[in-house]
Amino acid sequence: MPNPSPVNAVLVINSGSSSVKYALFTDSDQAVLTGLAERLNTAEAQLSWKSQGEKQVKTLPNAQVGDILPLLLAQVSKQISGLDNLLAIGHRVVHGGELFSEPTRITHDNLVQLKSISHLAPLHNPANIVAIEILLQQQPSIPQVAVFDTAFHQSMPEKAYRYALPNALYHQHGIRRYGFHGTSHQFVSQQAMKELQWPKQTGMIVAHLGNGCSATAVYQGQSLDTSMGLTPLEGLMMGTRSGNIDPSIPTFLQLQLGMNAEKVEHILNKESGLLGISELSNDMRSLLDARNKGNELAKLAIDMFCYRLAKEIAGLATALPHWDALVFTGGIGENSKPIREQTISNLAAFGLKLNPDANQEPEAHGHLIHQADSRVQIAVITTNEEWQIASQSLSLVQQ
Repeated sequence: MPNPSPVNAVLVINSGSSSVKYALFTDSDQAVLTGLAERLNTAEAQLSWKSQGEKQVKTLPNAQVGDILPLLLAQVSKQISGLDNLLAIGHRVVHGGELFSEPTRITHDNLVQLKSISHLAPLHNPANIVAIEILLQQQPSIPQVAVFDTAFHQSMPEKAYRYALPNALYHQHGIRRYGFHGTSHQFVSQQAMKELQWPKQTGMIVAHLGNGCSATAVYQGQSLDTSMGLTPLEGLMMGTRSGNIDPSIPTFLQLQLGMNAEKVEHILNKESGLLGISELSNDMRSLLDARNKGNELAKLAIDMFCYRLAKEIAGLATALPHWDALVFTGGIGENSKPIREQTISNLAAFGLKLNPDANQEPEAHGHLIHQADSRVQIAVITTNEEWQIASQSLSLVQQ
């Protein structure tokens, strides 16, 4: 049955070039409606949604974002007895540059500013903006809020966010490290302090591990450094992204192998990482299964992933006045016991000690998976990026 009188109804939209993911929150951090439109602009386009435990699927051949939004708004309206009860629409926007360092209520004026930095995330921001523009036109009375993946990292000091490039490239073109997954890192670090009663002065490193991966050093609730940079390609080895490589490799691929820039970018973003090394899959579950069956390339991919993750974590510790905690989150971080175990074994020199029993069932051990004599506390915290966007959007419109 629809919720007849929600107190705080907020819709969260994550619009991509070929998909739209959405979630409706009312009076708790658990969504009452979730949905995903995928394979948009193709004959296989479809919309699936779930409410009250019931999942439905509708095929929508060649549907575009503009076709999906009225359908999902109709679902929302039914759920909360009319769109008049919707207090805000929160949009996940990947890149805010230096213009947007906090959640922002969208107006026609600052939408122009947002478009002006689309070049910083050409694969993401234009798709985010499409949904915003359509809803501004169709539902002008509903407040829309942009919540930026980069915003949480705007607290990084200049020594952390600058590249060792000529100053003009930063001052005139904005080439610097911005960081991403900010909503997840912010939510998880706050949730860890809340659930584990850690003080604000806890120096922690949060490892968000999924198909995209990043790690962030957090102190007093602020990001001091993070693994991703100008784009989400920098940093850790990921599902299909290479992470850190020699900066001369793209030039080598262009000059020696005759590849154009688009081909190089495609290889680094779509054909590398776990997929590129294993030649099998970008899914960690499939690789762990293949490793257990003796697949050497799967083993190599996993070994590289855990080694490079540990190496990045160790480096990020230098951003903290003291390193007190390591937190795993994201699909891999929350669910893959072998990856947590192997990564922590690579950090033995820093005194990290895993409790094997707790690693099997983190929830049963209060989220903590370290031994009593470990120099660094180790936790597993479930992320909830959609709720973070919803709560920030609600807070802004209620001010």
